Amino acid sequence: MTPLILGLFGIPVVLVLIFLRVPIGLAMLGVGIFGSWLITGSFNPMMGQFKNISYSTFASYSLSVVPLFLLMGQFATLGGLSAKLFNAAAAWLGHKRGGVAMAAIGASAGFGAICGSSLATAATMGQVALPELKKYGYSGALATGTVAAGGTLGILIPPSVILVIFAVLTEQNIAKLFMGAFIPGFLAAIGYIIVIAIYVRVRPDAGGLRERMSYGERFRELAKTWPVLAVFLLVIGGIYAGIFTPTEAAAVGAAGTGLIAFASRSLNRAGLIEACLSTALSTAMIFLIVLGAASLNGFLAMSQLPQVSAAWVAEQGFNPWVVMVIVLIFYLIMGCVMDSLSMILLTVPIVYPMMSVLDFGLTPDEFGIWFGIIVLIVVEVGLITPPVGMNLFIINSMSPETRLSETYRGVLPFVASDIVRTAILVAFPPITLWLVWMLY
Repeated sequence: MTPLILGLFGIPVVLVLIFLRVPIGLAMLGVGIFGSWLITGSFNPMMGQFKNISYSTFASYSLSVVPLFLLMGQFATLGGLSAKLFNAAAAWLGHKRGGVAMAAIGASAGFGAICGSSLATAATMGQVALPELKKYGYSGALATGTVAAGGTLGILIPPSVILVIFAVLTEQNIAKLFMGAFIPGFLAAIGYIIVIAIYVRVRPDAGGLRERMSYGERFRELAKTWPVLAVFLLVIGGIYAGIFTPTEAAAVGAAGTGLIAFASRSLNRAGLIEACLSTALSTAMIFLIVLGAASLNGFLAMSQLPQVSAAWVAEQGFNPWVVMVIVLIFYLIMGCVMDSLSMILLTVPIVYPMMSVLDFGLTPDEFGIWFGIIVLIVVEVGLITPPVGMNLFIINSMSPETRLSETYRGVLPFVASDIVRTAILVAFPPITLWLVWMLY
């Protein structure tokens, strides 16, 4: 069997192992090691390659951003910043039709700016927003659909752990990727708010009204969110002002969020230990997947599969936009059954070289940023796409009285909004790249 044929069989074998509930990192690691052994025909060269891959992967300076951003999200969660964001948004919007649901979207966007994880944002905002939505008479479908969709903002609005991983895989600039995600993230939040506004007008019984608060009360609630704004400006502002590298900014953000949580007395010694342990567990899980992907990618590189695939696509003369649509549909389907990190690590080393040889009228750097944002969006849409979107199960489990079928119905309008937004961003790359062009 030729190395190319082995490479072609490698990806299906990984998927089968994943569907058999083998941990994703171990599935990729096992296939990578076994495939490399089959190609080299010797145990020693394979182990030497694995040793080099292990060192080169975790010696990457950029990867140190991951635990720091995760720790920042832990401090923000334990520090009660999500509740402050939701209360402020509800104070300004709650008296409007659908306003409490809109507040949940706004709070999710704000929390995403200091969290960087979709599932963590959904779970945290679910604890805060779902009781309030139920209190004011929102239907189970709209309440759970709103919080599940809002969770996807956690990974799109910078800082984003997945964008860091994508940058490492494709050798892109992390700061430029963060900047490219701002407008798509803003459009996502606006799109969700529009969906809620339409939903409650079509079905007036789906949402109630909260009592109107005075402007004094509104501004007092808004003032309580200053720690979120301070951390966001410190991290993102520090990066683009040239004061910090992304890694340094992540360290400063984690320290700042921890100090704010301690100062507000919402984080104690036990909470600090819990935050560190949770960060360590999440980092270990992510790094195992990263190591497995590095091993698998080493095997695929030896098989020449990425290079042959890219050359074949270039020779066929396919319409680049048709290929893009096919790739995005693939990501949308696979995103329903796999988490975003695993999807990015498993597919990007093959798909990115194949797509980069097509002519979209962009420079290589511009294409890398634009394609990374588009792929991230589509993978995240998979998290809220029935029947197996991961965010849907998390939020539905937090609302036992809501049937899963109701959550499915409630999230479909948000999925439609995502598809429209993705189509716009694919058709008009300058929307994603405008801020990058302005600053660089």
